[in-house]
Amino acid sequence: MGPIGTVSVLGVGLIGGSFALALRRMGFAGRILGVSSDATLTRALEAGVIDEGCSISDAVPRSDLVYMSQPVLRIIEQLPDVRRLAPEHALVTDAGSTKKLILDRARELFDGGPDFLGGHPMAGSEGRGVDHAEARLFEGAVYALVPTGASPPESGAAREFLGWLGAMGCRTKVIGAAEHDRTVAWTSHMAQLVSTALAAAIGSRLRASGGLEVAGDGLRDMTRLAASPHAVWSEILDTNRDPIDEALDCFVREVEALRRSIREDGAASHFERGNALRARLEATGWPRRPGQQAENPSGRDSAGEAPTAPLS
Repeated sequence: MGPIGTVSVLGVGLIGGSFALALRRMGFAGRILGVSSDATLTRALEAGVIDEGCSISDAVPRSDLVYMSQPVLRIIEQLPDVRRLAPEHALVTDAGSTKKLILDRARELFDGGPDFLGGHPMAGSEGRGVDHAEARLFEGAVYALVPTGASPPESGAAREFLGWLGAMGCRTKVIGAAEHDRTVAWTSHMAQLVSTALAAAIGSRLRASGGLEVAGDGLRDMTRLAASPHAVWSEILDTNRDPIDEALDCFVREVEALRRSIREDGAASHFERGNALRARLEATGWPRRPGQQAENPSGRDSAGEAPTAPLS
């Protein structure tokens, strides 16, 4: 076994639970501890997501990797306790959806102690909680790495953690905290808010269910994210307000320009620019292709079969 023999998952929900399941699927043979509410830990144990439910004071001192996957403000609140409890050789990482406030606090705390590496898997679903955790959730996804310095730490635990991300099929990208938050305001947060606004607008106009009977797949696709509960998004919106406001302002202006174009010239230029962005997305390998698998540090997956080549 490598430097990581015990993992603590703080917040065993969709992301934390999926990380634990992905580790197991790719052959991790160590122990996975969970820190969450009693109800969540019961479900996680029954589903085989974790090996043991613990308090933070019991789990973190035993851990070589601490994976913080709670809401952003909860991560910030618990960072001092994690810094105090984590062994010096451990890697502490997080999966928060916004990074600047987390990294500002981590730089204050993690100086000369355990390594800290910020992170954000660009994966998820409209579901929430450990019941929606999936072993392949991260497969093919970009995993943003947000270090406290210029580059990720180079300890044994950090190198192994990056190896497991590769095993899961993640494509890692090192990015600064402020740049990350500006970028995801456009690529993630605005998509959620547009889907929510679209569903709210249609719902207020078509109050009777009969109108929805003639809806096509386009409406289903466009409103998928609208199923996400506000509880999941409230802290994201609160901790990334300025970049989100900038992105929404641009979107509102684009919609207004599109409306004018429909009246004047048929909106061809808007469709052309939209087509171009979609083509650029597809050229990057997006959308993700389910079922792909990557190489793992142990050389075999959890079913005992040799893995396929890594994702490019």
